[in-house]
Amino acid sequence: MSIRILATSPLVGPALSELGARFPELRLASFRSPEWNAALPEAKALVVVLSDALTEADLDAAPQLRAIGTLSVGVNHLPVAGCQSRGIAVVNTPDVLTDATADLALTLLLTLTRRVAEGEALVRSNQWKGWEPDQLLGSSIAGKCCGILGSGPIGLAFARRSWALGMRPLFWDREGRGGDVDFGAARGPRLALSELLSRSAVLSIHCPLTEQTRHLLDREALARLPKGAILINTARGGILDEDAAIDLLMTGRLGGAGLDVYEGEPRINPRWLLAPRTVLLPHLGSATVETREAMAQLLCDGLAAALSTSR
Repeated sequence: MSIRILATSPLVGPALSELGARFPELRLASFRSPEWNAALPEAKALVVVLSDALTEADLDAAPQLRAIGTLSVGVNHLPVAGCQSRGIAVVNTPDVLTDATADLALTLLLTLTRRVAEGEALVRSNQWKGWEPDQLLGSSIAGKCCGILGSGPIGLAFARRSWALGMRPLFWDREGRGGDVDFGAARGPRLALSELLSRSAVLSIHCPLTEQTRHLLDREALARLPKGAILINTARGGILDEDAAIDLLMTGRLGGAGLDVYEGEPRINPRWLLAPRTVLLPHLGSATVETREAMAQLLCDGLAAALSTSR
């Protein structure tokens, strides 16, 4: 008996084609396109990406569904409770994108503190007149505290990178645990959120988006950061109150913001485009060939296992 796998996007590498060869038939159709809607009732498995926000209604329309694979660590775009109640397996792609995402967070930090984007734009404008003592002065990070929201694999990987540059990592996690965090190269204290924010010259977000963390960094929380603090977000846009952050950038209270994710993406709050001292990237956290191939393989292996055990 054939198993229809409905995928919203091709994946990097051969994993999806190999999955389709093992479990025919596989169909590619854009999310919510007429073709996707027509194939959904027969689908045994779905392959989606993080921008495909599935709903309970989609599950109702897919009575034969056995598994959903998402090319992401986060599953906040999936109706997880509905999947659990229907016995639908959810397969995501943790761990394999840890280093790529931590690398990008570090890239945002260095780009902001050393004003890389402004310097590159100056050279390309043909307006650069040569070296000057006070030209595009940035800020040093060595010796400063780096607050890290989340002590999962990506948070720990970013801690190792910031520590290697001379920063002092501090941690908060949503479980409210105490004690130090061993991030491999050293240990850093786990603090209450208010204390962590007040000490963080740099704040980097590495926790999942849940109802607990939605708008965790609201106006009141952001106001606790030291004047001139740098904010980095490579996790999920909804964790940050974007208008509050933009207001603090406009007044100079925040020293800069580096974003790879946005609330409601791919729509972007137009105020970001006017905000000073910002670096804005199009969700590139896991965007290396090696990482995307590994994510695709992990997803497809997980779907194959789920489909095999549910036969």
